Amino acid sequence: MGNKVAIVGIGHSVFGKRNDVSINELAWESISVALNDSGLTQKDIDFYTVGNYGLWSEEILTAVTVGEYAGLKCGSLKTEAACASGSAALKIAMDSVASGNSRIALAMGVEKMYNSPNSTIIELIGRAGNYFWEFENFGLTFPAYYALHATRYLNDFNAREEDLCEASIKSHHYGAMNKYAQFHKEITLSDCMNSKYVAKPLKIFDSSPITDGSAAVILAGEEEARKITDTPIYIESQGSATGSAYLGKRDDFAGLEASRRAAEIAYKGAGINDPTSQFDLFEVHDCFSIAEVMAYEDLGIARRGEGIKLLKEHQTYHDGKFPSNPDGGLKAKGHPIGATGISQAVEITKQLRGEADPGRQVQVRKGRALQHNVGGTGHYAYVTVYSRRN
Repeated sequence: MGNKVAIVGIGHSVFGKRNDVSINELAWESISVALNDSGLTQKDIDFYTVGNYGLWSEEILTAVTVGEYAGLKCGSLKTEAACASGSAALKIAMDSVASGNSRIALAMGVEKMYNSPNSTIIELIGRAGNYFWEFENFGLTFPAYYALHATRYLNDFNAREEDLCEASIKSHHYGAMNKYAQFHKEITLSDCMNSKYVAKPLKIFDSSPITDGSAAVILAGEEEARKITDTPIYIESQGSATGSAYLGKRDDFAGLEASRRAAEIAYKGAGINDPTSQFDLFEVHDCFSIAEVMAYEDLGIARRGEGIKLLKEHQTYHDGKFPSNPDGGLKAKGHPIGATGISQAVEITKQLRGEADPGRQVQVRKGRALQHNVGGTGHYAYVTVYSRRN
């Protein structure tokens, strides 16, 4: 990366079923807050990107309609990398600043999933793989994909469905404290275990919801960032990787190879040899409880088969050794596909600034945080290292 890039402004909408607004209004909820947070105006933005999967929404050209509604009069790009679309948008905006093509850039993500019937949403997400073999012939849904991973993991490591529920219990614990989250009610082990199966062994409380929402970050180079804010949060490095579309080509179902490769690239870029001693906070892609467990292991903070142990010992709570998803994660905060990666970046920025809600704020000692964002079932993976130091 040439010019060092920092986040200088953040914004976040309320997540949930947002039939009260259009997609453009929903996007403005977070963009306006990010502009206010940075003290900048629309005229200061040289380029913007919009992460949006968008097949279910009223607008297809979201970069254009969002920009017009928000008063942004500069170059733009809509990005799509399934559930990692937000991180892809972040990359494009970051590269624009790092290259010197933009002085200030905005990256945001937005999704209005409830615009379509549930059956349509389920089909569209189910197509996020190999359509002709996996969806058309076998009817795999998105929960079914991750159920395959869960079945393999539980078998290989002698784990139980109750163990997976520990991830969901933690998510709802922190979602209850997050005013932007979709769910604000804590759950018990009994609640999780007694919820209906969506694709055995995964149940409703193992699964992230359909969500509408938006999030935004404003990026600037190092010199400019110091003029804008006293608390710039730097993007030290980012790794990305692409997995196979067809799951039958993969050798390992107890983890995601793309996540491991993306992490290796990110660690190398930040000069990190041991991820277990470098970070105050982790935002991991917990679209399902099993995804969170695999993330711990793919990122190298737990050995193979021991991700469950981190949950059971509460090591991933905000006051544990590896604080993870203290915003409620995708599971309780919500998962508006195009906005998720940016939402993670917003949470990390709040945490490193020391501005998270009481009961969720982690102790910032090392000044670093890690973001893990997956598209599909490891079809895309982005891992990003953040720092409050330059």
